[in-house]
Amino acid sequence: MLLTTKFLRPTSDARAVKRDRLSDLLEPHGPKRLNLVIAPAGFGKTTLVAQWCARVTSPTAWLSLDEHDDEPRRFWQYVIGAFEQAGLNGAAELRKQLAHQSDESFTEAITGLINILAQDGSAWGLVLDDFHFVGNPAIHRQFAYFIDYLPPGILVTLASRTEPPLPLARWRVRRWIEDIHPGLLAFSEGECRQFFRETMGLQISDEDVHTVYHKTEGWVAAMQLSALSSTFSGKEAAKSGSQINLDERYISDYVLSEVLEQQPRDIADFLLETACCPRLCASLCDSIRESSDSQEMLERLLGQNLFLIPLDTRNEWFRYHDLFRDALLLRISHTEPEKATRLWQRTVEWLLAHGHVQEAIAQIVRQTDWPWLARVLAEHGNNLIHGGYHLPVLGWLDALPQSLVNDNPQLQMLRIWGLFFANRVDTLEPLLSALEDLLDRQVADSHPDAEGALGLQSEISLMRSYLARTRSDDKSAADLTRQVLREIDHTRIPLKSVTYYGLGLDCYGKGELTEAEDALQSAVRYGQVEHKPSTVLSSGGLLAWIQYNRGDIDLALETSTDIRQWVDKHYADPSQPRLISCWQNSTLCEIHRERNHSELAAMHLKPLLEHVERGTEPGQHVIIQYVRGHLAFSEGKLQEAIEALEDASQTGRKRREQIVFEPPASTALLARCYLATGHPEKARACLDARADGEFTNPLHLEQSRISEARVLVALNQPERAQEILSALLKPAERNAHNRHLVEILLVYGEALAQQKRNDESQQMLTRALNLAAEAGFMRLFAEESPDLRALLLELPALNGPGSWNTNLRKMLVDQSQSRQVNSDTRETPTSRSAHKPAPQPTALPEPLSQRELEVLALIHEGHANKEIASKMKVAPATVKAHIRNLYGKLGVGRRTEALARARDLGLFEA
Repeated sequence: MLLTTKFLRPTSDARAVKRDRLSDLLEPHGPKRLNLVIAPAGFGKTTLVAQWCARVTSPTAWLSLDEHDDEPRRFWQYVIGAFEQAGLNGAAELRKQLAHQSDESFTEAITGLINILAQDGSAWGLVLDDFHFVGNPAIHRQFAYFIDYLPPGILVTLASRTEPPLPLARWRVRRWIEDIHPGLLAFSEGECRQFFRETMGLQISDEDVHTVYHKTEGWVAAMQLSALSSTFSGKEAAKSGSQINLDERYISDYVLSEVLEQQPRDIADFLLETACCPRLCASLCDSIRESSDSQEMLERLLGQNLFLIPLDTRNEWFRYHDLFRDALLLRISHTEPEKATRLWQRTVEWLLAHGHVQEAIAQIVRQTDWPWLARVLAEHGNNLIHGGYHLPVLGWLDALPQSLVNDNPQLQMLRIWGLFFANRVDTLEPLLSALEDLLDRQVADSHPDAEGALGLQSEISLMRSYLARTRSDDKSAADLTRQVLREIDHTRIPLKSVTYYGLGLDCYGKGELTEAEDALQSAVRYGQVEHKPSTVLSSGGLLAWIQYNRGDIDLALETSTDIRQWVDKHYADPSQPRLISCWQNSTLCEIHRERNHSELAAMHLKPLLEHVERGTEPGQHVIIQYVRGHLAFSEGKLQEAIEALEDASQTGRKRREQIVFEPPASTALLARCYLATGHPEKARACLDARADGEFTNPLHLEQSRISEARVLVALNQPERAQEILSALLKPAERNAHNRHLVEILLVYGEALAQQKRNDESQQMLTRALNLAAEAGFMRLFAEESPDLRALLLELPALNGPGSWNTNLRKMLVDQSQSRQVNSDTRETPTSRSAHKPAPQPTALPEPLSQRELEVLALIHEGHANKEIASKMKVAPATVKAHIRNLYGKLGVGRRTEALARARDLGLFEA
């Protein structure tokens, strides 16, 4: 006799979360024969399949399997019985025949069932719930035969905790299978919210939903247990919106009873023994278990879906679901506390030995073993800080008892480095003095670590050299750096990379570019040896910046690419954001902008803008805004460029003492923006406002002087421009400042053309073209004045063969045509109002920018400043600045006057 309750499909709760996205996947389509719903206990497999069955119209047989069904005859009796219960004609007679068959393969009965389904002709479905209870190989062979010969339109759905040993690969190739794995079954955050509020009736906040969702990773059983624990602890309190607590007792009991106690002894032992591992690999598990079978065990766990989550595609690294791991840790710490401690210590030792220092520290902190943490930080903290982990290191130092830090010079120096990288330099001087006093006392007391004290003295000197740079005390900075270089070979502390980076900054600031490149190459080399990815990235980025600005684009790109590849290879921590260097990303943005690849340039600029928004140190702020302004200038977004460059210029002046290098010449580029908007007087004023002796770096000085020459040409003073350019020409040639040399030749050619010295002008422009073609420059031609671009298009050399000439000519022609179209559009009759003439550019002494026109239109629509800021997605202060400029150009003082003036000019009709 069969137990008929096994044929009853669970009733779908009307309040349950409707998972239409998954139910759609279960629907029959094409050649599909099998739905495979595989996930650990408590992921909602049965609920999902029951919901789907409730909505289908075709006949469906349901069978809930248990541990007693792992016997072929009984299994097939129940499968046929399920069809009989669902109303399949002929199933009852077939089941009776099966009871008397002596053939243990049951081929006759299975074939009979297939034939009955074919004769019936309906699109039958069969659901086998808890298929993981079936482990008999004979049943698996028979079931594979059943699937292989199913008639068209029959769909079988298996819900199982483990993937069954069936010929799934062959079936997948034939597109017979729909896989629904744990990642799909896990609730989304929206489904989690719906579950708590509608299914469980708990009015919890979105913040609580977010917390529970991330803690449970969409595991619905854990969510349900947490909801029930809150309900049982007080329904009224829960419904009033109190926080949901993930009660570990409920979840642990569930894991232990539904998962752990159902496993064979060897699997259960492995789970408990490896629960202390934040991540698992075979080598780590073998080490802590003192065994050699861990890879096999991990693969068994993976096949059984025991809450093991792969972390790569090679089945090398895994982790347990956090709540599952917590339950395992709770069990072993209660039942075998000494063994749990021993396993944890072995895990930390393995992580430290294999370079996973951050994970090891996290485990030490979790166990509050402060002496061990102090020893690990003293040994590894320096590399962590120079690898980009200065903020975590400061947090770990703060967690230590003060007594462990006060008498430990290494930890005190570590705090100083951490604060320096966090840009909290104003706090360092008293800490350095206190550390020097401690070292003096230790020397006086004949402390055994004299060599360590010498190393720390070198670190103190190195730190003081960086502080001297922030005070623009270049001589002290250089002296201290060279002192460190003399002493550093006698210490055990790996600081050569940081020292050479400081030396590179010094040389760059003084304009000694060759020496800067040599020092930065050494910084990169030592940084790779010392395994300091952050220092490698910063040093390589500044090196590439210098190479680019000297005009070696290909070399700069090669340097940037090589450095990025090394850093990505040696810095692979998925829990931390990708290391970004302001120097390197700025260089890459400039390279791609220059090569007329604006989308690539914007891609490298984007992460830097996030630094500006969050607040970064002033030197980086200036560089980022300079590069941002240059990209906007190249794209013709002149107002955006002016705003960025004005900010860069002001920040560079106001916070000069806090910048350890000479910032780029923002005023030079800003002057070019004013020239492009038709305001040479503004450009001249911008350059005249520079401080005396502002530039010591020859690249910046050249850039500024070239802008002066451009302004003079725009003001019809070509002779004075020629004087400036003549003085720049030879040094730029001698120092191979190729990018600036091209610009000097171009502006020189324009100045000569103004003087009607056309042959000389063509010679200069041809030299510029030949040099630019060799270096690969492109965009800088499009940034020059319209008159100069017209001269270039008439140049015979530009019409020569070669892809570079073709691309440059096309870019200049397209730019010229675009400008002409815009001009014609303003002047054609179709653009004029039927009643008023179109506004002419000369109607205002200074035309409105595109952004100012947008603001004017929004004012006309009646929007307040905050609403305008929201619509334009800018800060209210930016809107105020636009309105101030708008009023000035219109010659008005308030909104009503601005609107009246705009109507008189026909701006709204335009």
